[in-house]
Amino acid sequence: MSYSSPPADLAALAWTSAPRLRWLERLVIVLAGSVLLGLLITAARLTPSPRGMGTHQQLGLPPCTIVALYGIPCPSCGMTTAWAHLLRGHVVAAVRSNAGGAMLAVLAAMCGPWLVGSGLAGRWLIGPPREGVTLAVGLAIVVLTLMQWALHLSLGW
Repeated sequence: MSYSSPPADLAALAWTSAPRLRWLERLVIVLAGSVLLGLLITAARLTPSPRGMGTHQQLGLPPCTIVALYGIPCPSCGMTTAWAHLLRGHVVAAVRSNAGGAMLAVLAAMCGPWLVGSGLAGRWLIGPPREGVTLAVGLAIVVLTLMQWALHLSLGW
């Protein structure tokens, strides 16, 4: 038996063996990535509210209905503020505003370019999304958001 060495460029081999995406898949992937990048650009243009929530009102949106009706924040209060803080490098302020929102901003910054690049290339760069990872990360964001909300309510932040 003779031994043959592996190809010098494994990345090139993986690239050529990756299945091509259909045009509709490519379009959806590019649109999804573009939406994420658009949200990041929008958040970067907003000034984070010093209250830790309410930044979304700079977009002409109304105040949170839950706050207006009941005087307590809802689980998503502070998400836009978290994105605006994170894009300025204020990690602690972002997590204080809404930890789940801060996580979402990080994911958008990672996934937006990956989706756009994959759609334009016609193949998944790095690899396709993994269902288990996607579900685990989504669940982690929901749990983190609800835990922080419960703390806010119980401690009166």
